[in-house]
Amino acid sequence: MGNTVVVSDDAGRFRVATHALCWVHAERHLEKLMPASPKQAKAVELVREAICCFYRSLKLWKQSPSPGGERAFRWQFDKIFGLRTGYQELDELLARLARRKSELLRVLERPEIPLHTNASENDLRAWVIKRKISGGAMSADGRLARGVMLGLSKTCRKLGLSFFTYLGDRLGLNPDRPRIPPLADLVTQLA
Repeated sequence: MGNTVVVSDDAGRFRVATHALCWVHAERHLEKLMPASPKQAKAVELVREAICCFYRSLKLWKQSPSPGGERAFRWQFDKIFGLRTGYQELDELLARLARRKSELLRVLERPEIPLHTNASENDLRAWVIKRKISGGAMSADGRLARGVMLGLSKTCRKLGLSFFTYLGDRLGLNPDRPRIPPLADLVTQLA
């Protein structure tokens, strides 16, 4: 766990190990602002553009990190999130995000981590939809079984395997076919 980095939307339960903040969730706070004047709307738009430009640059740097770039990103971060626009809610948001600088810029120390949580949220989406439709499982064993089956299904999809072929293989329904290696072995081979 010592080398693990958890990227989250800032939910407290995910502040474990080394923590990084999701840039997409951080930027969404700008969308919630309700400017009362054209001047405030313009300030929000200019800040949003600056953050988007910074994010795109960070994404490019992440693809092929160059030593020394970290200092320039930290300087640019301070410049953007240190802005004071006169729009109180926007200024408070910028100050709050500035206090989370180390978590938003964790990628400068660990370029292999994602900048956002979209992939992990996508992995959970099927489970959440199933839970909402069915109203949840009736027992702890049911929740465990559903979680295992959805996890196996998602892993098979990512590996390009048919979940039903894999399940049939594990249940011994296709004895004439070659055995499919354990998913853990296939994941390790791809890593």
